[in-house]
Amino acid sequence: MSEIPGLRIERRVAAALPPWPDIVAWLRRTDKPTVAAVLAAADRRGVPVVQPRCGVGDHERMRELLQAIEAEGRPSVLTLTIDSYTRLKHFRSAAEALRRDPAGLNGYPLVAHGWRRGRDLDASVRAPLQVRHGSPDGRELFAVTLAAGITSFEGGGLSYNLPYSKNVPLAVSLEAWRQIDAVCGILADEGVPIDREMFGSLTGVLVPPAISLAVCLLEACSAAAEGVRCVSIAYPQGGEVHQDVAALRAIRSLAAKYLPERVAVYPVLHTFMGVFPRTTATADALIHYAGLTARLGGAVKVINKTNQEAYGIPDAATNALGVRTTAMAFTPFLDFVTVDEVRVEEERYWIEREVAELVDPVLDQADGQRISAAVEKAFADGRLDIPFSASVHARAEVMPRRDAGGGVRYQNYGRLPFSRATRRRNEQCLRGAPGGDRLIEAVTADINYFLAFDRHQDGDDHANS
Repeated sequence: MSEIPGLRIERRVAAALPPWPDIVAWLRRTDKPTVAAVLAAADRRGVPVVQPRCGVGDHERMRELLQAIEAEGRPSVLTLTIDSYTRLKHFRSAAEALRRDPAGLNGYPLVAHGWRRGRDLDASVRAPLQVRHGSPDGRELFAVTLAAGITSFEGGGLSYNLPYSKNVPLAVSLEAWRQIDAVCGILADEGVPIDREMFGSLTGVLVPPAISLAVCLLEACSAAAEGVRCVSIAYPQGGEVHQDVAALRAIRSLAAKYLPERVAVYPVLHTFMGVFPRTTATADALIHYAGLTARLGGAVKVINKTNQEAYGIPDAATNALGVRTTAMAFTPFLDFVTVDEVRVEEERYWIEREVAELVDPVLDQADGQRISAAVEKAFADGRLDIPFSASVHARAEVMPRRDAGGGVRYQNYGRLPFSRATRRRNEQCLRGAPGGDRLIEAVTADINYFLAFDRHQDGDDHANS
């Protein structure tokens, strides 16, 4: 039975893996760059890479999908999006669904397919792959990911638990992801950097920037303590460009404050994660807007969307179009596009201050020890929280609200330990916010923010509706 140092996984999964030295040797091969190398090169060039989402159950269709997107869109990183059974460690159910009807799966069941098929997918395209999933305990999936030769693994014990799972204790998810990060630390010492992307999108809509960044930084601090050397901190586009640019720029300064120098940190932007416009033109405009935001904010990578987002899973051609639409924002003829730097710097100051007010008490309580217990207690007390959480282990007392310009603020702080100055500034921003005291209607309108720009009617002429 193969054993990966420090990773406790199901014996059945471990028995199917190649020996650990063979996994390391395969990861060291030089015929394809690691995701970390791609991000480092993009950072040096100052031009973000674009990465589409994609994942289907059938192996042949998955390979064809990756190849088609690469041929038509030329993304620098490609994705294996994992199915729901595998995310929840229901590996037998995934295997049964794969035999019965692969098309019924909502992603690629990598553990069921096995590491050899993973290597086949990786070899079928020039771009390196990242595994994206949503599992509170991704240890078995991570083991197969490494055996497949894939060098980027998204998620963390907070960001892949609280938005997705109802009752997985934080102690369980944080320990599972600590083990994953410890293996990444071993591989870093072996000269194989695994990119660990922290999922700052959380519940996907109306996430205040400081909450997103605080969660990512706490996960990153834990990962760095285990030896991780490459961290991507992903932030979800909120929709107000000054706030979004400020949040992206804040990532580097916050990383310099909280993370060791040896850790390479890359800002990542998720194209708007909320309710997407239905008309093609408005959806494409929003996708392009995300590209411009990433450019102005200094993002190193953009996770793009497509103009089929409001309708379902995009086909390969539309996915490739989404990559190209995003990348158009990086062309030199758009060098004239700027933002109000005074507004950006003001937003950045307050974002960084809010992050410090959330993170510093947790790190102080940890006092140089593993931060998991301090993080768990902070969520139990409500000193850390996320809006609209699916989990009973977050209070979900924070209620976000957009200001008159579209920036994401706090209608209700819950028990977050913000200073008087921070609260006063937030309340000033919310003066004149649309919706007045009709909170439910106002928050619903905030969630549907970009639909206000969409002239969709029942006779919508979307080509793929």
